[in-house]
Amino acid sequence: MIGRISFLRNTKFVGDVSEAKVIAAFVEAGYSVSIPFGENHRYDLVVELGNVLSRVQVKTGRVRKGAIIFNCSSSHTHRNGPHSRTYQGEVEFFAVYCPDTANVYLIPSPEISDAFRWSLRIAHAKNGQRKRIREASLYALDAANSARPGRCEGDGCSTDGMLPL
Repeated sequence: MIGRISFLRNTKFVGDVSEAKVIAAFVEAGYSVSIPFGENHRYDLVVELGNVLSRVQVKTGRVRKGAIIFNCSSSHTHRNGPHSRTYQGEVEFFAVYCPDTANVYLIPSPEISDAFRWSLRIAHAKNGQRKRIREASLYALDAANSARPGRCEGDGCSTDGMLPL
């Protein structure tokens, strides 16, 4: 099939676009970016600023019910069936490109912990919930917000592993 629909069904192409958008956002925000050689790493990029190197896993987010949803695990199938594995302890950040918002979001991995799926809210919750909401705007990777990704409020929030400016 030729056209946009065929590309959207090609997960490799979608991942490549997300990785390119994330690299561009890091560079525009003033970071140096390295790409590891080969395909067998648990991270997609290494981001450098000053003397700090951080491993970054790139994911593609989709807007569903007022939130950007993304998987924060890898999946594969073996003889014994499907298996998922988190990135806990193997990356310092998740960088999420969302085609629906055309933005990149940077989440410190300690905030995600061992979750398999995560979300960032872009619209108010219909039930009026305000506590423990992760506002997407606080995680946006841009020149104005690059120094403090993940400034969330409430329990379970962390500032560990921040990239300093």
